[in-house]
Amino acid sequence: MAANKVIMVAEKPSIALSIASVLSHGQMSTRKASTDVHEFEGMFLGFHVHFKVTSVIGHVFSVDFPEKYQNWTTTDPLDLFQAPIQKTEANPKAHIRRHLSQEARGYGNLVLWLDCDREGENICFEVMDCIGHSNETRRRIYRARFSSVTEKDILKAMDNLVEPNKDEALSVDARQEIDLKVGVAFTRFQTSFFQGKYGNLDSRVISYGPCQTPTLGFCVQRYLQINTFKPEKFWAVRPYIMQKGYELQLEWERNKLFDYDVAVMFQKLVMEDGILEVTEIVEKQESKSRPSGLNTVNLLKVASSALGFGPQMAMQVAERLYTQGFISYPRTESTAYPSSFDFRGTLGAQVNNPTWGSYVQKLLADGYQKPRSGTDVGDHPPVTPLRSATEDMLGNDAWRLYEYICTHFIGTVSPDCKYVRTRVEFSIGGEFFHCVGHRVLVKGFTSIMPWLAVTEKNLPQFKKGEKIEVSQVDLHEGMTSPPDFLSESELISLMEKNGIGTDASISVHINNICERNYVQVLAGRKLGPTALGITLIRGYQCIDPDLCLPDIRSFIEQQITLVAKGQADHFRVVQHVLQQFRQKYSYFVKQIENMDALFEAQFSPLADSGRVLSKCGKCLRYMKHISSQPSRLYCNTCEEVYYLPQKGSIKLYKELTCPLDNFELLIFSMPGPDGKSFPLCPYCYNSPPFEGIDTLFGAVKSGPSSQLGKGAGMPCFLCPHPTCRHSLIAQGVCACPECSGTLVLDPVSAPKWRLCCNMCNFLVLLPEGAHQISTTRERCPECDSTILEVDFNKKTTPLENGETLYTGCILCDELLHSLVEMKYGKSFFKRMGGRGRGRGSRRGGYRGRGRGTGKKVDPKMSFRDF
Repeated sequence: MAANKVIMVAEKPSIALSIASVLSHGQMSTRKASTDVHEFEGMFLGFHVHFKVTSVIGHVFSVDFPEKYQNWTTTDPLDLFQAPIQKTEANPKAHIRRHLSQEARGYGNLVLWLDCDREGENICFEVMDCIGHSNETRRRIYRARFSSVTEKDILKAMDNLVEPNKDEALSVDARQEIDLKVGVAFTRFQTSFFQGKYGNLDSRVISYGPCQTPTLGFCVQRYLQINTFKPEKFWAVRPYIMQKGYELQLEWERNKLFDYDVAVMFQKLVMEDGILEVTEIVEKQESKSRPSGLNTVNLLKVASSALGFGPQMAMQVAERLYTQGFISYPRTESTAYPSSFDFRGTLGAQVNNPTWGSYVQKLLADGYQKPRSGTDVGDHPPVTPLRSATEDMLGNDAWRLYEYICTHFIGTVSPDCKYVRTRVEFSIGGEFFHCVGHRVLVKGFTSIMPWLAVTEKNLPQFKKGEKIEVSQVDLHEGMTSPPDFLSESELISLMEKNGIGTDASISVHINNICERNYVQVLAGRKLGPTALGITLIRGYQCIDPDLCLPDIRSFIEQQITLVAKGQADHFRVVQHVLQQFRQKYSYFVKQIENMDALFEAQFSPLADSGRVLSKCGKCLRYMKHISSQPSRLYCNTCEEVYYLPQKGSIKLYKELTCPLDNFELLIFSMPGPDGKSFPLCPYCYNSPPFEGIDTLFGAVKSGPSSQLGKGAGMPCFLCPHPTCRHSLIAQGVCACPECSGTLVLDPVSAPKWRLCCNMCNFLVLLPEGAHQISTTRERCPECDSTILEVDFNKKTTPLENGETLYTGCILCDELLHSLVEMKYGKSFFKRMGGRGRGRGSRRGGYRGRGRGTGKKVDPKMSFRDF
């Protein structure tokens, strides 16, 4: 009966395991699938049921444009604002959609254990879409709301199931559609326009984002403040006194003056008088308040400023601590604890911690304080430790973040810091000075958070009306200094204040501007904008400042929040925002010359960039290789750009030419000792001459290479040309045992000869030290693999009588078989111990070597005995 079966879906496999372990009391069976599935018997809403618990791995779907809008050349970016969008599987290789659909068959109840924020709510509806409604019964759907994966929280969530929130899910859909359409339209136009003109733009994609760009704007605004800052000299009168063995420097009430002559006049007045009179002594007991609860934004700020973690890394570490059950959910805007929060139980979990256990014991014995009232946004309680841990358990980075979360929580329930502040005021020559001292009475929370402690400064005893002789009067000279580059912590504060991003996305936006080469992280985690970042923001400012100011994004976030609350229509909000940006885009395109003038001043034209490398097949003149990202060739005569594979080195291949178009061939080498090398023709790579080759090999997958159209990125080892000696037909040997690719001979691997897969990172090491290894036109009658010809070194030849020349199949020939070794990723396997057979399968509508009509056996078996 479907009603007696309950399927539960969590956001991550580790959370699914925690839920299943708690609800089954550890009595469950687990089996492998796309994500693990745990099954057990138990009670649900008063009935005995069979439970099944599994998970997704984040978002099941991602939003993108249909195929017809993917080609940069044929699609006008303006059309994207009104283009349809589609949801495709975010991780197609994981097959999560199929997994959920299969596992839910026959199950009448669905309980969703996704993270309790808007993104989690959106994933709830993705899961529901995958599972659908069963034929035999209309499925009952429940939503579990929880903030930690402790037993107490899981059981409480099970007792308080609610319905999924459609409005919150729609608000995420709205943001995704707006960000996709606005971001891609501006990004495609900018990238095409500027990378087509300038050679030293060190960025693969010149991206725009409604959140990302205002974030960059804050960094550039600070840079411009620094750059336009004019330092000024100032002077301050500083009298010194000796009192009961103390030397004290007194602070001037005027602080500082910018007129030297006036400052000298005041110095003379003080010196001529020479006697200070104590005019006032004020002693006041003050307190420094304990912190309120820790929310995500403050956690990210502390991680950056005190621990040296970037926001992206901080969130990854916090997520890991959460899924392991050490802390509560780390994405929260609230700094206030709910009235029902169990402070004693949470503190009790830390009593035996070797680092702060004794402090917690004393706190429980003396009585802990209720935390300061903070802000309750209604999402999750503040980030809180759940169970005790040590550095050995967590490792260095995770420990440091966990240590701060623990000390912050303990600080929130510790007494306030109390101290006496003493201010002594003096007059001399008609001028007024003062000094301030601090004496701590109760350390309070600063005992556990010593970096927030009040600095003690003892003052000698003074009496009102007392006269004291001045020992010296200095005229201090200083210079005003510019502000420093924005720190990550300051940037996070600005983003929060201006409504840019959410607690879930702030770290992503900061990471994006770093990865896009718009800013660089300097010492002290300061963010210094690059020439490209500065030029972009200045360009937006001179065309349409709204594009880089936070106001529009703040407005969008407000509208999205209204959608989440059910107070605004999702469709209307999206259409209204897109209409605004569509008009801005049209104006931006018309005014692009204003931005281009700034790029001209900063970057080099393509014609002046790069070094001469190879000949163009059209004009037979030399083209230049521009090595800055994205790597490309530029023909000055034809004014054509040819994109190349990224992240590797490129050089001329013996001045050989492609038989199809006469372009000189290049050799591309991937980095690292296991990086394969392969030849390519620049023209074929950009415009594949054969249909059915749909692999984008080594090209920029989101960026200018998409201009090249479907099928971009064809190196020689994917080319099915029947007679070219560099093609897959000539160099292919046999099927790859790990994927649907073909093993091809690496032409420049001597003396360490090897075969490389043309699809994955599978390697086969051939006899080392051979003078020459080459493919022949013959095929193995046993397995249809290409026969190799090996010219062994005379000194190391394994052949009898000093013979050096040998031909055979690496799979079926006993001698070659024994000399071959496989390497895949970081795993080494022993040499093949027996004979194997192999054949390949068709791919992309053409046949390659090793994929013929040999015996029908599993291609993986060809390497069975490695």
